[in-house]
Amino acid sequence: MKNLRLLSLLLVLAAGLLGPLAARANHILIPMDKSQKEHLKAYGAAYWLLGKQVEVDWLLNYRGGAFAFDVVPGAENELAVRGVSYQVISEAQYTSILSEIADPNANMDLMKLEKVPKIAVYTPKGKMPWDDAVTMVLTYAEIPFTPIYDDEVLRGDLPKYDWLHLHHEDFTGQYGKFYASYRSRPWYQQQQRDAEAAAKRNGFAKVSQMKGAVTVKMQEFIAGGGFMFAMCSATDSYDIALAGLGLDMVESMYDGDPADRQAQSKLNFNRTLAFQNFQLRPNPFEYEYSNIDMDPRERGVYEDNDYFQLFNFSAKYDPVPTMLSQNHERTIKGFMGQTTAFRKSLVKPDVVVMGENKASGEVRYMHGTLGKGTWTFYGGHDPEDYQHLVEEEPTDLSLHPNSPGYRLILNNILFPAAKKKKQKT
Repeated sequence: MKNLRLLSLLLVLAAGLLGPLAARANHILIPMDKSQKEHLKAYGAAYWLLGKQVEVDWLLNYRGGAFAFDVVPGAENELAVRGVSYQVISEAQYTSILSEIADPNANMDLMKLEKVPKIAVYTPKGKMPWDDAVTMVLTYAEIPFTPIYDDEVLRGDLPKYDWLHLHHEDFTGQYGKFYASYRSRPWYQQQQRDAEAAAKRNGFAKVSQMKGAVTVKMQEFIAGGGFMFAMCSATDSYDIALAGLGLDMVESMYDGDPADRQAQSKLNFNRTLAFQNFQLRPNPFEYEYSNIDMDPRERGVYEDNDYFQLFNFSAKYDPVPTMLSQNHERTIKGFMGQTTAFRKSLVKPDVVVMGENKASGEVRYMHGTLGKGTWTFYGGHDPEDYQHLVEEEPTDLSLHPNSPGYRLILNNILFPAAKKKKQKT
């Protein structure tokens, strides 16, 4: 009997010692393939973990770009509350996954996410509900961000942040070229008053001059190691403003005097990030800034057949575009915006194209570097509303928790958290 009691005691002690070891050996896998119930909130969960100083493994091209991390207190409860699908796996199972990823013949890789990125969204305080897909998806995914605008940028606040998103802005000073359709609307008139007051407050005679100075500050932010992301009109109008620094490209209803009729010939394309050799559209009654944006009449696509393809990159040799294009779908439903699609013939040759409609000659998603930092441009306004019109209600993302189009935005959010690896080429 004594021996039996002793044996029982030893077994209890062994279980007590092995239990914590077994728990520490466990991992949580968040699949990002079609089995995931809440793709968008999964990014928020990864961000939450980073905020708790938990290192997250991003398994590129494995199950749609899965996330994995060591079991930590509270994590499973947090995932359950967010509705995120996950699996608890053993050390042996995770070792097997890592071995599969490490196979030289497998187009997969592991990227360690180590720090929580500080996020700024360049957005006006009086923005309308229809204005911006990124703030909507950040809010839905429960990823915190700091709104900033011209005052903060011009006083030098950008270096406080790792990642900057540009609200669907018009950096040319033409107020979105809404003059023809919306100049009598109270919100349009208030936006113009607010912009003119900000210009005066910051020592500029015109809004277009202030916006030009803002683009320069943002370019300095990228060159210093920042990450900038833009959608819709914040893409082409940004480059147009850079190319036309010091020029008057806007008509009298915007700044009180006529545009420089020679502005086109004076553009400097060496300053721009993405585009070159474009032609301005100076007519204030035309809802386009330039020919960068594909004309809807020449695209040859409509809502039922508008798609673009994501490129497949080498995870082991091209980790950056691989991270930015992680998805459970490779064919993405197109969507319109003031700037819908970029004319491929005007994209600079050093830009990395990550998504395009080849038949239409248009780029939808692209990426580039400047100095120590990077930028990403994404065409269109709202990935889950094909033609999201001004004054429409915002999209309810709870109806689109697995949106492939919105996933591309969130890839960019986590990108600055990645530990930099030495290039293999």
